[in-house]
Amino acid sequence: MRTAQLDDRHKNDFVGQARALLFPVDWPEPFGLVLIEALARGTRVIAFGRGPVPEIIDDGVTGFIVETIDEAVEAVTKIDGIDGARCCAALEKRLAVSRIADEYLTAYAKLIREAHAFRAH
Repeated sequence: MRTAQLDDRHKNDFVGQARALLFPVDWPEPFGLVLIEALARGTRVIAFGRGPVPEIIDDGVTGFIVETIDEAVEAVTKIDGIDGARCCAALEKRLAVSRIADEYLTAYAKLIREAHAFRAH
């Protein structure tokens, strides 16, 4: 059996028109690009709370974080209560360059303070 693969344009349309993205990955996926791609198109996400999922999905706002298949099935029945436009807005806020830069500066400042404290001992 031959399966068709979608090119980027068709994949974007396909994901953007979906009611939700089901992400039943039960291992600590290192980054979760597929989650970000879905949210960027206003597609809500139902995902197991592994790896980066809790950092990307706002439970009840951009989708649902679930722990079991039964919870995922229940989330499908509630997914229409999630506003796709809020998915895009939440992602843009989370990935805003100014926010990321501020977090880097905070992390660097903490490392510098710790290095100075270590040298003082």
